[in-house]
Amino acid sequence: MSYLASPKLVDDLMAARADHLEPSETGYTSPFTKLLVSTDRDQLSQSFIERSCARGEVVFCEGDEGDTMFLVWSGLVAIIKGEFSSPTILAYRGAGEIFGEMALLENQPRSASIIALEDTRLLGLNRERFEQLLRTTPSVSRSIMEILSARLRRMSEARSTGDLSEKRLHQEVTTLKSEKQRLEELQRLRQETTELIIHDLRNPLSAIAISLQMISLVLPEEVLKANSELLSIAQASTQRMQHLVDSLMEISRMETGEAHFEITAFSLKPMVEDLVQRTIILANSKVKLDADIAPDLPMIVADREKIERVLINLIDNALKYVPEQGHIQISAAQQNGSLQVCVSDTGPGIPAEDRERIFERFTQGTGQKIKRRGFGLGLAYCRLAIERHGGRIWVEEPAEGPGSRFIFTLPLKIPAQPLPNKERAFF
Repeated sequence: MSYLASPKLVDDLMAARADHLEPSETGYTSPFTKLLVSTDRDQLSQSFIERSCARGEVVFCEGDEGDTMFLVWSGLVAIIKGEFSSPTILAYRGAGEIFGEMALLENQPRSASIIALEDTRLLGLNRERFEQLLRTTPSVSRSIMEILSARLRRMSEARSTGDLSEKRLHQEVTTLKSEKQRLEELQRLRQETTELIIHDLRNPLSAIAISLQMISLVLPEEVLKANSELLSIAQASTQRMQHLVDSLMEISRMETGEAHFEITAFSLKPMVEDLVQRTIILANSKVKLDADIAPDLPMIVADREKIERVLINLIDNALKYVPEQGHIQISAAQQNGSLQVCVSDTGPGIPAEDRERIFERFTQGTGQKIKRRGFGLGLAYCRLAIERHGGRIWVEEPAEGPGSRFIFTLPLKIPAQPLPNKERAFF
């Protein structure tokens, strides 16, 4: 027999969601969702049990015995702790997200209560079926174990971040006694505003992205084939929005020194070649794009993901301003003990007075002949990421003709820890 929470509690939980700091993982980026998309459907139907919950239905209560983990196929649930009369909200879970995963790993009572905030469809995986999956499909089961481990680690980190952000948001603005105090207060308010913007963007973006993934799962093959171009455009646009949100988050983290850097050794040449091919497809042959990478280029010791994003941002910036039949080139060579990478274009160029300020976020050049809409985040991200690696980035005129040359350097050997941020006020 199912148990229903009071309508008032459900309404209160829905209202509180707007102020709740969501974890960084969304349904769109959930590795569990990606695993399901790539897994055989017959295999899924044999392993998962479907359950439908009406609005207000309690999926399970804190202290209940349980052996099942759930994936939200559609709908929304709240995770709360304590009495229903005065609960503590831990998190919300939407389409593509999981909860109750500890039930697969240990035989302990439920540590929280789950309430459906709208009509919700769940897929359950109990311990018996999980153990069977471990035996029969080692590759899938190993992936699930890795996902669950990473999920628990991120939940702990997100909870600590959420507690800190909530405390900061409720601090009162005090009277500022000096110019330094005023700038510090503006910096804090800007950081909180950024966190709220990211939170508000993630919810609708996640809903769009997971809906596209679900459509690709349930539509007949002939319908998918007939609409493959439309789906590809929608998915690419969603990925671009996700990239924008991630850039905004990374900029904030790097400014506050909270960004994590995964330092590894890798080759730049295959990365650049892959980016060129992907960009040529998106550019639809409107511009010429090529690469000139020195054959004896040494391995880079840096955060691969961040350097790739720097290159993506510089290429995207060039694409905004290069006219049709224009030219973009990526070159890299070893120079003066450093690795020097250049993204040059044949666009209108950047006035000398703007060449420093364009690396500040929410800023665009004032003298550009061709105006493009944007948030001015890409170049701000580039500057912070390169400086944290101990390098520098700048823009200059080409030797001949119109255009711009964005150049950044990376030391061939960088410190074990990224260099601290330089003090800089952003408005």
